[in-house]
Amino acid sequence: MLSEEQHNMKIGFIGLGIMGKPMSKNLLKSGYDLLVMNKSQHAVAEVVAAGAKTAATPKEVAEQTDVIITMLPNSPQVKEVVLGKGGVMEGAKKGAVVIDMSSIAPLVSREISRKLAEKGIEMLDAPVSGGEPKAIDGTLSVMVGGKKAVFDQCYPIMKAMAGSVVLTGEVGAGNITKLANQVIVALNIAAMSEALVLASKAGVEPELVYQAIRGGLAGSTVLDAKAPLVMDRKFNPGFRIDLHIKDLSNALETSHEIGVPLPLTAAVMEMMRALKVDGLGAADHGSLVQYYEKLAKAEVKR
Repeated sequence: MLSEEQHNMKIGFIGLGIMGKPMSKNLLKSGYDLLVMNKSQHAVAEVVAAGAKTAATPKEVAEQTDVIITMLPNSPQVKEVVLGKGGVMEGAKKGAVVIDMSSIAPLVSREISRKLAEKGIEMLDAPVSGGEPKAIDGTLSVMVGGKKAVFDQCYPIMKAMAGSVVLTGEVGAGNITKLANQVIVALNIAAMSEALVLASKAGVEPELVYQAIRGGLAGSTVLDAKAPLVMDRKFNPGFRIDLHIKDLSNALETSHEIGVPLPLTAAVMEMMRALKVDGLGAADHGSLVQYYEKLAKAEVKR
């Protein structure tokens, strides 16, 4: 049940992709008044059918709402939607809050925040983890950067889409945390792939290997999420290779700026780029197993 203050709060949502569409639907289920905008009108129609209203431009969204959520592919798109002509900044009222839930470069989050602050607009960077399944069931993990007072104000909104919402520092800290998350996920998938290809080529049933190790130290959320899909040869996203390449690119760019070598991340990034060249950019990041399968001339399947 929403409080009277929350009930009166109007929310804008820009970006109804694989993640944004179910996230926006969860806000509607929680009782929020939602105004949406997206390039694909098919996605807009689906969310409108669930109870949302629609606007034609980011500026129009911002003019009619108190909190504007963006869920977009990368830094350039967020800058264009928020700071560009006809963008959020042109329409947002003083005291409005922009919650960018995209996964972008931390320095870009800070740049956008500084420009919004000049007009009295607050910002949180709040990227998410959990992929489409957790976006659908509302159990995403949200990593947030920004002022605590703004975080507290917007916590119920983010919690309507998530199982976990944690403030990790000032603006930019959310995306730093997300980069750390994406490094760990990528390296986990690579390690799982390497191990299961080894087992398969050695003649051991990968399902039995998985069941034997999942309860021990090698067990992980990544293993439980991806190993069954790999063995069933299900590589539809999920989370696309293209998007994970984007996240690892941001991680490596940030690491170079602050002097932190990431040798394992760089290696997995090149594996993913090889898969993209093979035409698998739109496949799930669990497709990383196919890089190893190609080298070993072996296939991981039940």
